[in-house]
Amino acid sequence: MSDASESRSAYTVRLELVDEPGELLRALAPIADNGGNLLSIFHERGSLTPRGHIPVEVDLEATPERFETIVSALREAGVNVIRAGAERYGEELSVVLVGDLVETDLSDTLSRVEQANAAVADVALSAPAGTDEPSSARLRLATETGQRERALDTVRELADEKDLHLVEPLAGGDR
Repeated sequence: MSDASESRSAYTVRLELVDEPGELLRALAPIADNGGNLLSIFHERGSLTPRGHIPVEVDLEATPERFETIVSALREAGVNVIRAGAERYGEELSVVLVGDLVETDLSDTLSRVEQANAAVADVALSAPAGTDEPSSARLRLATETGQRERALDTVRELADEKDLHLVEPLAGGDR
């Protein structure tokens, strides 16, 4: 079946890759294998995500159906998709966590938030007394449309579980 008669659109997919040889190629394979046409790749090797990985932004062209297939294939291949097209993450919120963030494994906290249909768009960590003392982190989360409350519930549960204080949501974080 040909996509020639179907409307193709441009999409942006933001990925988070481990800094190891072959990771970019592994991330691009599901796009090519599912009919995506690469437009550009921005590999931000000089910067790191909050979890210490490399952010990569891929612009591609596909039909809406193929785009959904591509995003699913990326996730099935173990590629961390931070953001996939504007329609996928249509809401944002910002929260602040305060407490022993480092000791309670901030990386685990961020991973578990992302499992609740939210992407951690930005993290600002402040630990003025060092990692052995309480710290604070502002999290800006992008959620799928209609999933904002689910993501917030996940953050609440994590805060309770890890004995962290939660300030929620901050004004200006929901567009």
